[in-house]
Amino acid sequence: MPTITVRFFAAAREAFGARESQMNAETVDELVTTLAEAAGTQAATVLSRSSFLVNSVAATDKSVPLADGDTVDVLPPFAGG
Repeated sequence: MPTITVRFFAAAREAFGARESQMNAETVDELVTTLAEAAGTQAATVLSRSSFLVNSVAATDKSVPLADGDTVDVLPPFAGG
């Protein structure tokens, strides 16, 4: 199973208490499910509202296979002004 670097930004960083983590997952869907199951309610809520980038490209199809060494960014909605 591929080892993926997960980078958390903004509210995701706060909810998970980390900037980065190493995870094993075959797809973004599997990664999100694994993160949500291991996290508290706040973190699961952040995940449900987040966008994901795989190697800096928007993950529009979350079932596409991940490869060993990929980086997935978790980007919650940002408030702007």
